[in-house]
Amino acid sequence: MRTIWRTLRTAAWLGWQIESNWADPFLFMVYSVAKPIASVLILILMYKVVARADFSHPLFAYLYLGNAFYIYVGAVLTGISQVLIIDREEYGILKYFYIAPIPPEAYLVGRGVARMATGTIAVAITLLFGILVFRLPLQFSGAGGMLFLIAMVLGMLAMIGLGVGLAGATLLTARHVWVIGEAVAGALYLFCGAVFPLEVLPAFLRPLGYALPLTYWLETIRRALLGPSAVRFPTFAGWSNDQLLVVLSGMTALSLILGFGFYRLAERKARQHGAIDRETGY
Repeated sequence: MRTIWRTLRTAAWLGWQIESNWADPFLFMVYSVAKPIASVLILILMYKVVARADFSHPLFAYLYLGNAFYIYVGAVLTGISQVLIIDREEYGILKYFYIAPIPPEAYLVGRGVARMATGTIAVAITLLFGILVFRLPLQFSGAGGMLFLIAMVLGMLAMIGLGVGLAGATLLTARHVWVIGEAVAGALYLFCGAVFPLEVLPAFLRPLGYALPLTYWLETIRRALLGPSAVRFPTFAGWSNDQLLVVLSGMTALSLILGFGFYRLAERKARQHGAIDRETGY
């Protein structure tokens, strides 16, 4: 456990240094503020032009929160899945990583923690923008606060499981490995109810949404921050908070088991085929 903790802490520090060293602190902060606000403006344009609805409508807060917290998904999945590729392609140190006496999974998770930190900054800025500009009726105390904390822990663990599994997929992919994390995060945006209810999907695609832990995580986060009187998608309108937490807990455990298990399998296959240190050349 001491080795795992030391690996997590050092990898998180290393990840933060890599994430923040491309610009001076002022430019980094400007980018950290501009990027989430730009993504929010896209949602606002979609809501106003396509839906032609009023921002004071309770459904807007529901959509806004789904879009805001989905920032974590892209950050964590991309952050963890690209660790091995960055170390192999850019720095050429992946072989040293594999001969070091550290747990590989702990190193991946630690590097992903750095992306969680930058994602948290983006989410906080997005929420602050919503509160100041659109007067979002968010609640941060009481039973909702406890529900929010539990949902965040379970959601982060589920994303870690998915990210580690994608890291295994990058070891077995010969080309275009840089886009795996972003491509998966972009695809899941449609299937987890971030801004669209599952009911708008074709019937044969809806089971995919129900099979994702992110779907239950976003619903729980919305209920925690908006309260029981919030307007909801019909997907889980009849579900209680306890039911959502039970399903989310099971989905999180399954994500961790499958994600870490697939990474071990992929790593074994990559070793057998000599692909651990194979560079793509671009």
